[in-house]
Amino acid sequence: MEYKVLTNGIKMPMEGFGVFQVRDKEECKESVLNAIRAGYRLIDTAASYTNEDAVGEAVREAIAEGICTREELFITSKMWVQDMQNYKMAKKAIDHSIETLGVEYLDLYLLHQAMKDYFSAWRAMEDAYKEGKLRAIGVSNFYPHVLTNFCETVAIRPMVNQIEMHPYFTQEPALKVMEEYQVVPEAWAPLGGGRHNPFDNEMVKEIAAAHGKTVGQVVLRWNVQRGVVVIPKSVHKTRIEENFQIWDFTLTEEEMQRISSLDLGYQGTAVKHFDPEFVKMCNTRKIHE
Repeated sequence: MEYKVLTNGIKMPMEGFGVFQVRDKEECKESVLNAIRAGYRLIDTAASYTNEDAVGEAVREAIAEGICTREELFITSKMWVQDMQNYKMAKKAIDHSIETLGVEYLDLYLLHQAMKDYFSAWRAMEDAYKEGKLRAIGVSNFYPHVLTNFCETVAIRPMVNQIEMHPYFTQEPALKVMEEYQVVPEAWAPLGGGRHNPFDNEMVKEIAAAHGKTVGQVVLRWNVQRGVVVIPKSVHKTRIEENFQIWDFTLTEEEMQRISSLDLGYQGTAVKHFDPEFVKMCNTRKIHE
C-alpha cells in the first residue's frame, strides 16, 4: 500500500473501499468485512448512503476478530446537504455520524456537496477537528472555481477533495488547483461508475494483457500513479480482492498517456451539478427526520 500525507501530517491510504448504493445492511457489512480481510484499511461511507451503521458493525467485527486495530483503519463519512443549513445542525450531524458508526472519532469527514450554507457547516467541522472528533476534514464534489474560493476563505483548508475521476473524466484542471492548495485528490467512480465501460476498450485490454493484469486493475493503477486516492466499490468478494492487487506493477508514461486520451470531459451523466433540478433534488432530499 502507498499513502498520501495530508497537510496535517496524517497518512491516508491511496486505495480504499466504497459503499455507495450498498443499501442492504447485511450485504454492506459483509462487503466491508471482506474488504478489510483483503487488506483495505480505508473505508468510505456517507450519511446519505444510510449504511453507516452497517459499516460500523463490520469495523467492530473485524477488530474483534483481530484482523486489524481501530488505529489501522481510516474511516471516512460525509455530511449531507440536509444538515448544511447552519452551524448547529452541522455540529449535530457530525456527532450523529460518529454515533451511528459506533466510533470515537472519524479519520476523515467531508462536506458531501457545495450546497446550502456550506461555510457554516465547515466552521462546525473545523471546531470538531480541533476537538479531536475528526482527524482530518475535506470536501467532495467541489469544482476548481468553487474549491479556489473556498480555500481562499476558510481558516483551515480542506485536506481532501473527493470528485469523479476516471479515464473518461480525467479532471486535469481540478488536479492542478488541488495541487496548488495542497488538497489530496480522491476519486469516486474510479472505474467509470457504470456509465463508461473501459472493460470493453481494446487499448486498455491490450495494456492490461501486457502486465498480466485485469482492465479494472489497470484503470485503478492509472489514477494512483497520478497521485489520486481511489475507492472502488463492489459487493463481490473476488472483485473486492482483485481491485486491491494494484501495487505490484507500474504503467509506463506512454501507457498513462494512452489511457488519459480516453477523456471526454464533463458529461453531466452521474452528478449533474450544473443542472438546477439536480441541485433542487439535493436540497430537498431528506435522509432523516
